[in-house]
This record gives sequence, structure tokens and C-alpha cells, in this order.
Amino acid sequence: MTLRFSRLDRKAIRALKPGEKITEHGIAAERLGDGDVRYSVNVMVDGQRIHRVIGRESDGVTRSQCEEFIETKRTDAREGRLSLPKGRKTYLTFAKAAEDYLKRLEETGGKNIKAKRRQLNLYLKTFFGNQRLGAITSFTVDRYKKRRKETGACNGTINRELATLSQLFNKALEWKWIRAHPCKITKLQESKGRIIALSDDQAEALLQAAVQDEAPDCWLFVAFGLNTAMRHSEILRTRFDHLDLDNLRLHVPQAKAGMRDQPITPELADILRKERGMRDDPEGWIFPSPRPNATKKGYRDRMGTPFRRAVIGAGLDPLQITPHVMRHTAITNLVKAGVDLPTIQKISGHKTVAMVLRYSHVHGQHIDAAIRKIGRGVPEHQRNTKPRKRSNSLTVGEQTG
Repeated sequence: MTLRFSRLDRKAIRALKPGEKITEHGIAAERLGDGDVRYSVNVMVDGQRIHRVIGRESDGVTRSQCEEFIETKRTDAREGRLSLPKGRKTYLTFAKAAEDYLKRLEETGGKNIKAKRRQLNLYLKTFFGNQRLGAITSFTVDRYKKRRKETGACNGTINRELATLSQLFNKALEWKWIRAHPCKITKLQESKGRIIALSDDQAEALLQAAVQDEAPDCWLFVAFGLNTAMRHSEILRTRFDHLDLDNLRLHVPQAKAGMRDQPITPELADILRKERGMRDDPEGWIFPSPRPNATKKGYRDRMGTPFRRAVIGAGLDPLQITPHVMRHTAITNLVKAGVDLPTIQKISGHKTVAMVLRYSHVHGQHIDAAIRKIGRGVPEHQRNTKPRKRSNSLTVGEQTG
């Protein structure tokens, strides 16, 4: 239907003075300081606000082109071209998409479902709620980041939530819930964090405290961490039938950077050889679940509580010393021993050498020792010991003083 204008007509537009503006039916005409007229639109189309500058009168833009722009957007909405897939009669809200997303992950064996459900239910659904999934913009995501930071969430935590949001978008596109990815998600800059490594005495005290702990596998967990630089979850998923003790190798079929063959120390190989000889299942899990009937995994999924007791027993700070510190310690010791970074990468299982490079800056003892190797002084008799003459050039202050 053709719009009728009572205020935004040609006569009124020509009469505008610099700084004056007329708005009608979502179309605005504004006289600029240079005498030109700028046209813009600000309308709602199917629940989505569209605010756009169309152009200037000097470029040939008129009110008619603003009307055509609005009609085009409304036609797009009617035909379902605003991220509405064919066959869908109503727009998919974020809340409904989140529910269906979690349901499909459960049906297909998705990863980290528990963490994703918590992120979606506590934070993402609360913020995005009834917003149309396909209409979420980068501006809206930036508002979410700001809101979460105001509540005290750190950048790392927010980035994990953004990763879940991004995967939901990707899956929605793959499952044809939407016709295009809604927006680009930019993550926040994360602090690299402080790398804490145990001294030799602290590592020995931790191992001794773990031996005395009530959990029978705590000492073996600590021995693994200090002798391999493996991650917490990687250690607990190890099996005896994955060991090649003669070649000091442990096959790791599932790791953060992919499958690998993990080198182990001769000391750990001897420990595992003796331990396997005492097990009822010498080919099974090295860290079997203490409650085999309560889990489908078969292996122990966490060692946090026993490890914390061992840390306290060793006189260390449980707020700083986590299982991951054993990984830091082993890698730092490799760096201090002069092992090249690509070799350390093979041992640690990092994706890139750049990630290993951080450890070369942690403890300065090996760096200090290395710089001393290039030290070169100047012989005393070659030094110019004559006093230097004072420059004749004086500052203004010296001249007037």
C-alpha cells in the first residue's frame, strides 16, 4: 500500500534549515551543515529493527528510494529470507534452539554436554532468551560479553561460553534450522596465566605425601604426572595394554591434540611393570574406577580430592598446586635441562611449538647460565681511562646562572 506523507513532502524537505530533521513513517530527512540532505530509515520488520542510512540528496537519493528499501525488507520477511529456512512457519528462538541442540547432542553422543547445559541454562538462555536465533548480531554478543564481565566472570570463562554459542550456531546451520550464520563471534583476550612449577624438594614431598594418602592410586597418579608431563584426564585414561615398556612408550588414543605415542621415563616403566604384575586385570585400566558399577567409563575420571590431600600433606598451597602443575613442572625441567622445544613438544603433546615456548621464559636459571657463556670483558690496559672533557655547549639555564 502506498504511504501518504503529510509532513515529509518535497516542500517541507526544501524548507529544512541546517541541523533540522523531519521524520515520518520511519523515514528521516536531515539538512546537513553543508546544505545537503541525508535520508535514513528506522523501522521494525518482523521484530527486527532496521536502522540504515540510505544516502544523500547530492548522490541522487530521494524519499522514494527509502520507501523502496522498506518495502524490500518487508517483502524479504514475508518470503522468509531473514534467516528463516524453507518449511519453517515460525521463527526459532534462541531458548528453543538451545533445548533442541542439547537434545540432539545427547542423541548423537556429543562432548561436554554437562558443561554446555550449565552454560546455556545459567547464562546464554537467560540473556538471549526469546531473541530470534537467526537475528542475533555481533553487537548483541558484545553486550553479552560486557554483561558477563560486569558479573565478575573472567575472560576465559566467557570464551568457553562463546565457544558453546558458536557451536550452537554451526549446528543450527548444519541442521538447516537457519539459512546463514547469524554473526561473527570474537573471543576476548585471555591472560596466559602464571606457570607454577615445583622444585625438586617440593616434588619429592608431594610424592611422599601421595604414597601415604588413603587413596591407593594417588601415588601412581603423581608419579605419572611428574614422569610424563601428561594432562590430568590423559593419565586417568591409560591402560596396561597400551604400554610398550621395552621401548618406553605409552599409546594415548584420545588426547587434546589428537592420538600420540607418549614417551615415559625408565623409572615410570619399572613402576608400571611391577604394578601390572600385582593387578587382577593386567591388561585393563591403570586407574580403574573405585565404583565400577556407578560409571560406564570403567576408569577413574578425577583425582582432584586425593591430590589435594597430598598437596596439603606436603605442606604446599592447594589453591596454587593443582594436578596441572605436575605437567608444568615436568616441561619446565625439560627446558632447564636444555632439551630443544620440538622434542619437548613430542613429549608434552602440545599442538604447536609456540605453546611450549612459554615455558622457556618461566625459570631464568638456565637463561642466566646461557647468557654467561657469551660474556666478554675488555682488558684493563685497553680501556680509555682519560677523563672526558666537559662539553663547551651550555644550556640556557647554565648560561644565565
